Amino acid sequence: MMQQDGGRERINIAIDGPAGAGKSTVARKVAEQLGYVYIDTGAMYRAVTLSALRSGIDPLDGPEIASHAASLDIRLLPGEQGQRVLLNGEDVTEEIRSREVTQNVSQVAANGAVRRLLAEKQRRLADRKGVVMDGRDIGSHVLPDAELKVFLTASASERALRRYREIGDAQGVSLEQLEREIEERDRMDRERDVSPLVCASDAVVMDSTAMTIEEVCSAIVSLSRTKLAEAK
Repeated sequence: MMQQDGGRERINIAIDGPAGAGKSTVARKVAEQLGYVYIDTGAMYRAVTLSALRSGIDPLDGPEIASHAASLDIRLLPGEQGQRVLLNGEDVTEEIRSREVTQNVSQVAANGAVRRLLAEKQRRLADRKGVVMDGRDIGSHVLPDAELKVFLTASASERALRRYREIGDAQGVSLEQLEREIEERDRMDRERDVSPLVCASDAVVMDSTAMTIEEVCSAIVSLSRTKLAEAK
């Protein structure tokens, strides 16, 4: 149900899609343009992964990971350069994007107890509407009642190229290796037992392979305004 904030009508927007499709960048910009709150759910899973790795916990140790996640205080705060991620009060915004975290986050995200824990946190954040939330299962599981759902995708080769341009040679990985890793992560996300990566039946599918970030954002903002008009 659409809500109002000081007379201004608001909806929730769910943006799902595979790794490297540009969800976080797009969601953040859409939120800025609409004056909404941006919530990067992937950052929450990355924070759990980072903390587990620091503590020497095997990402495949389901019970231990779940217990560890329950003990963490993860907060998402707005910042001048985008969303900041605090882990037990420490700013880990940069650390959660490390290659080690990226290679292990899918295993942590496949943990049912962790997903239930974080999904509940995410739903509470969206209670008042006016939220743009991105992830793998937002429209299908976390916010199934979101007024606008977008499934943002792109070819694996294009997603690998975007990631390569992002990290350059800093992490010593080739474009070909990145593409293989993205394809493997896609497989893991699709095949996990708990809240797998799926396109919600009522989502708008948007292939960004040949689109600029600005074009994707403009299209989503336009869709959101149409949804608002329909709800009046």
